Amino acid sequence: MHSSDAVREGLVALLPRLRRLARALAGQVADADDLVQVVLERALARSAQWRPDATLDKWVFAIARNAWRDELRARGRAQHLFAAEEAGEAVADGAATLPAQQLELTQALSALPPDHREVVALVLVEGLSYDEAAVLLEVPVGTITSRLARARAALQAHLGNDA
Repeated sequence: MHSSDAVREGLVALLPRLRRLARALAGQVADADDLVQVVLERALARSAQWRPDATLDKWVFAIARNAWRDELRARGRAQHLFAAEEAGEAVADGAATLPAQQLELTQALSALPPDHREVVALVLVEGLSYDEAAVLLEVPVGTITSRLARARAALQAHLGNDA
């Protein structure tokens, strides 16, 4: 099978994970959808660069990380979170606790510095090991550990969970 065909097939299987990662990085649904689109375009355009002996998910996640950093640099400012459009649909609904909690978590994640949000997305959301995240982010494992610890502390403080 040609590498572009393998990449195309692999991307289809990776879409749910890629979308989760993009939402964790971007915070906003629209930005995440745009990021997924950019990643898919880049991966397909550069499919010849993927080595079949490497795992496709890590290659695609690296593309996503780099694309998101490019976007943040292009904006010239940190990402700000505004309430998602769908969050307003249940404002008067007393049973809207779960969406409200999801919005609060999304806001807490968005408040993290981008390097901490990346580690949370890769380790806690996508389940990469500390070693895998360190390789992908090109930093020592100790950096992953400290960023994750600071991110967890910030999330707990933001969410009011001091336990």
